[in-house]
Amino acid sequence: MRAQQHIWNAEDGWCNAEGTGSVTNPQIVLYFAAPGTASQSECFNELKQRYPNAHIIGCTTGGEILASDVLDSSVVATSIEFEKTKVEISSGQIEATDESYSCGQKIGNDLFNDDLATVFVLCDGIRVNGSELVRGIIDVIGSDIPITGGMAGDGDRFEMTLVGLDSEPKEGKIVAFGLYGDSVTIGHGSVGGWDVFGPERVITKSQDNVLYELDGEPALELYKKYLGDEAQNLPGSGLLFPLKIHPVDAPNKDVVRTIVGIDEQNQSLIFAGNIPQNYNAQLMRGNFEHLIEGAASAAESAMKTANGSNKVAIMVSCIGRKLLMGQRITEEIEAASEILGLDTIRTGFYSYGEISPHEVSGVSDLHNQTMTVTVYSEN
Repeated sequence: MRAQQHIWNAEDGWCNAEGTGSVTNPQIVLYFAAPGTASQSECFNELKQRYPNAHIIGCTTGGEILASDVLDSSVVATSIEFEKTKVEISSGQIEATDESYSCGQKIGNDLFNDDLATVFVLCDGIRVNGSELVRGIIDVIGSDIPITGGMAGDGDRFEMTLVGLDSEPKEGKIVAFGLYGDSVTIGHGSVGGWDVFGPERVITKSQDNVLYELDGEPALELYKKYLGDEAQNLPGSGLLFPLKIHPVDAPNKDVVRTIVGIDEQNQSLIFAGNIPQNYNAQLMRGNFEHLIEGAASAAESAMKTANGSNKVAIMVSCIGRKLLMGQRITEEIEAASEILGLDTIRTGFYSYGEISPHEVSGVSDLHNQTMTVTVYSEN
């Protein structure tokens, strides 16, 4: 397996990234683009001209990751050439959130085969219910095959996210690729590092990814009480105060959910993934050192099962982490990079949701406010 990296900006166009390798006939070119650059058609046309036989796959972001750096207003692209591994592509288009599960089933049916080793998926970060998308894929391919990836971002604006396959990216798009055979090795890890605060409450009314009541009280009203002055900046400020949820009898199977919208009329909160009724819920807030440690732990988990040389690591971290950490955000990338190794090709983006197997259950799910790392190599 070989990989080569490129970076684009409005002033210089495409340039080869420092310290990168070379490829001759990649199957995939994976790009992550700042909002606004997605309208630069020449940017994507040049990628397709350079790699006419590759699938050009990517999305908009809340920040682009290249090696140990976090960038804005750029596009980073990684061309990946597998030598022994078959690659297949699937995509879907949805207009409404309730189509997420069926689109997941379509992608599962398109990609499933007896030798399917893993799936990587990118999806619209606003229209898609990430939990239902992953559930739809799992219901076809089974829970033993790891699914990783992320939901496209739009900085802290939550206005429009775009995903593309072999053309300029657009809203409502979902793209996935499957890797096949026993030559490819996959490592994955997903860790948060957020601290809980306040009382644990019961989700007394919810439907899919909409939370209506906690302990019988309107969710938005209660949430605003905790946010104080930050409540006027919702939904963006909600990124700084995610919600940890778990089944009442299984606290070690917790996941984190982050807000992507609010409904003042219904006093409800809209999340990137499902908020099951009767689960327990507790607010969280960030601690810089714990978040950095979490990023390193995610990389450690990914490297446990990553074998071979010429590794490619895809880091998908949450925009909430970036907003909270500000200028210190590179520290989580540097911490993960130290574990991954400087000889590993590293890319990724800041997202509205991260997809990875759960650390305890091993079943793939949507996560929020985590650093999620996927490592590919061939043996």
